[in-house]
Amino acid sequence: MKDSEVVVITGASAGVGRAAAREFGKRGASIGLIARDRSRLEKTRDEVESAGGRALVFPADVAESAQVFQAADQVVETFGPIDIWINNAMTTLFSPFTDIRPEDYRRVTEVTYLGMVYGTMAALKHMKRQDRGTIVQVGSALSYRAFPLQAPYCGAKFAIRGFTDSIRSELLHDKSRIHITMVQLPAVNTPQFIWCKANLAGNPRPLAPIYQPEVAARAIYWAAHHRRREMDVGISSSAVIWLNKFFPHLLDRYLAASACEGQQTDDPIAVDQPDNLYRSVPGDYAAHGEFDQQAHGGSIQLWMTMHRKWLLLGGGLLAGILIGAGRLSKNGHADSGAEKSESLREEDADGFTIRDKRAFAEEQEVEKIRN
Repeated sequence: MKDSEVVVITGASAGVGRAAAREFGKRGASIGLIARDRSRLEKTRDEVESAGGRALVFPADVAESAQVFQAADQVVETFGPIDIWINNAMTTLFSPFTDIRPEDYRRVTEVTYLGMVYGTMAALKHMKRQDRGTIVQVGSALSYRAFPLQAPYCGAKFAIRGFTDSIRSELLHDKSRIHITMVQLPAVNTPQFIWCKANLAGNPRPLAPIYQPEVAARAIYWAAHHRRREMDVGISSSAVIWLNKFFPHLLDRYLAASACEGQQTDDPIAVDQPDNLYRSVPGDYAAHGEFDQQAHGGSIQLWMTMHRKWLLLGGGLLAGILIGAGRLSKNGHADSGAEKSESLREEDADGFTIRDKRAFAEEQEVEKIRN
């Protein structure tokens, strides 16, 4: 019998996946770690165990379905039924579309899109047996609004969103208790900008605002434990999604004017710079990339999302207090007016009211003026 939550994370050797592994490790989770680079996976495992969790390392290419299915089977055999599956693995290519080789475009699609498809297949195969579990698709604001120079990656993220919607409807039709959600990330400071393939003059960089991978990890953990259909992370993600919904033409022009140069540094790309499109790049890369000085370690928007229930409750209480105070004030004025009106109607010993006396006095004044 298992005594902890069983989690699988793809792309767990660096970046968001590595930060997510630590986040779940702090809660004592048993985690299956999937990525290509064994040495970095082993370091992720060490971090998970130091945080209080357990971890198994599965070197695998998510573009190869058999490797993903085998890793899932081994997780279940070792830790027990899978509670949460996080599809995070991705690769990207920064390049004008006309400079991309067909095989490179295919590779980005196979890893980023089909890798998520295969991960979802593996997760559902095991989750359906107990009719429970959560699948978290790590998406991007770029799954709603594509950026120039990232056509392969954006196309894959759009495909993931459509794929996820389709699976969600099937699960609802079957009255399944399995939940599938998508977390739309902003720009995150990860090593992908160091090792991704690029056909550019300058080195790739994320468009600001940039967030640290721990922000994404907290969002993924929260999404895995709350039955939200979808979750935006960072005000920039929400802004891009809504701006594209209402002002797509303006966003077209804004990105055309700013995003091509904005996604490159002033440093030229080295001629012999290695990339991870077809094989992992050796090196001691962890969760963070090269933009620590520019990256935010928190998100007010994420905090508000995670505490929405209490914010709504607090807002409701405040509204109730204000409405109650307003009614008391109104009743107080009404009572005061009523008392004043009542006093005007009180009669003296001769049977005259104050109002009668005032009217009589006014008539006398008018009579004096006439005389």
